[in-house]
Amino acid sequence: MTSNGRDFRTIGVVGLGTMGAGIAEVFARNGYDVVGVEVGEESLERGRQHVQHSTDRAVKRGKLSPEDQATLVGHITFTTSLEDVKGCDLVVEAIVEQLPVKQELFRRLDAVVGPETVLATNTSSLSVTEISTSTSSPGRVIGVHFFNPAPVQNLVEIVRTVVTEPDVLEDVAGLARSLNKTPVICGDKAGFIANALLFGYLNHAVAMYEAKYASREDIDAAMRFGCGYPMGPLALLDLIGLDTAYEILDTMYKQGRDRLHAPAPILKQMVAAGLLGRKTGRGFYTYEAPDSPIVVEDALTPSEADQPQLRHDIATVGVVGTGTMATGIVEVFAKAGYPVTYVGRTADKVEGVRAAIEKSLDKAIQRGKLEESAREEVLGRLTGTTSLDDLARVDLVVEAIAEDLKIKTVLFENLDEICRPGAILATTTSSLPVISLARVTSRPQDVVGLHFFNPAPVMKLVEVVSTVSTSDAVAETARALCGRIGKVAVSCGDRAGFIVNALLFPYLNDAVKMLEAHYATADDIDTAMKYGCALPMGPFELLDVVGNDVSLAIERELYLEFREPGFAPAPLLEHLVTAGYLGRKSGRGFRDHSVR
Repeated sequence: MTSNGRDFRTIGVVGLGTMGAGIAEVFARNGYDVVGVEVGEESLERGRQHVQHSTDRAVKRGKLSPEDQATLVGHITFTTSLEDVKGCDLVVEAIVEQLPVKQELFRRLDAVVGPETVLATNTSSLSVTEISTSTSSPGRVIGVHFFNPAPVQNLVEIVRTVVTEPDVLEDVAGLARSLNKTPVICGDKAGFIANALLFGYLNHAVAMYEAKYASREDIDAAMRFGCGYPMGPLALLDLIGLDTAYEILDTMYKQGRDRLHAPAPILKQMVAAGLLGRKTGRGFYTYEAPDSPIVVEDALTPSEADQPQLRHDIATVGVVGTGTMATGIVEVFAKAGYPVTYVGRTADKVEGVRAAIEKSLDKAIQRGKLEESAREEVLGRLTGTTSLDDLARVDLVVEAIAEDLKIKTVLFENLDEICRPGAILATTTSSLPVISLARVTSRPQDVVGLHFFNPAPVMKLVEVVSTVSTSDAVAETARALCGRIGKVAVSCGDRAGFIVNALLFPYLNDAVKMLEAHYATADDIDTAMKYGCALPMGPFELLDVVGNDVSLAIERELYLEFREPGFAPAPLLEHLVTAGYLGRKSGRGFRDHSVR
């Protein structure tokens, strides 16, 4: 098999744990002869079983025929002798994540293989450079970081050191493509691309939980429903293993001295207590048994009795605003059966809301998501007006106007005078302090944040934001109401970013810093996060969709609130905004969108 220059035919894999066995399977599946090495007969048999069970599953799912399975397994030679990799063109190391142990293995490999053999490490956090110094030819040593499970995950991070020979880099990237993998190239820095960005975000989520800012369920639900992530951060940590996460963060911190990578203290405590996640049956959640993915109730699980109730009667709803978010919120409440009075500055804007909802309903009918008869019922619940006074009798008002504290403050002063006593006043702000709006009213206990996500008819998440003054009955009513309108409510306190933006935007900022440092390209960073972490969009795709100006404003708010040096917006982001490169809306951001 030829990639670019070198003729890779036989591959050595040293270490046949879950990862090593998966790597051996990937090469064998693509027709390469593989020499799989383990230290003893018992671990060798375990490695053989890993390959057998993995390929059995593929046969069961119809992704591999029994004949192909036999051919695949036939490509792998299992051995306990390191000498057997002597004729290999590439040797991949997949042993324990301990630098001295890896260095010793590379010293031994250096003495066994030929001068042209490429030596690769599958390390996810250790220095490839330090590993390479154990050999007489560090230029032929490279990082080849597969993701778990290797037969399924498409991404491979190809890690170059300062002395890796360019042809080695090129040939190994070509080899990865021959395996139908997507290679991304990066420098030798702890965490590489995916882990460096992922674990900073995971650590921040742990700190948020440790501070009791939000529950584990709400933190996880916020990222799943607010960002479309396949798993919440705490559930993901349980899957990865808290001990593994601690080691990776600790390595990243020691190398970069970034406080955001210093493992949250609770991580160390949980690891010391043996609460390592799924593999031990307990981590942030409790599982049916060790290695089980099934979560069971524990002392922290909300009970049925904790389900929120409507402590205030909500029969009618008012919405102030006529933009995209306001229009979406009007549609959501009207579809859920609530009569909605919405207020705009002009008759044209008020009519625009109705026209937009009509168009949305028509599209839903076309797609079979709404019955024709429901259209008139929904529209019959809408009352548009240009007078705030028409909100005098509603039970809840949702403000969705411009993100300007002065304008919002004046509105809340008016709503306080107009709305009946006991009516709940809610703001959809994503970045301003809710308490600043509550304090200008005579009813701060009735003011709450209801942060919908755009587009409101589609996105399931609503962050219910309680200030120090919000009554428990109002917060509970807000959560219960979200359930009534088909949304997932999460509870949090009144601080910048709430849950989603406070976790999302530092991660996006870290990605910009990574690009700014010329560590990897925007394309490779996006690819790493999409394929390595199964995120719906890469960070630069997302920044260009959100708008770099919006992102910068949120990051400035987070920095001002937390005074965390790592939250300071990356200069590159500031420069793009100054240049008017705002993303898709301006035709150019991190990428040029003017050319299709």
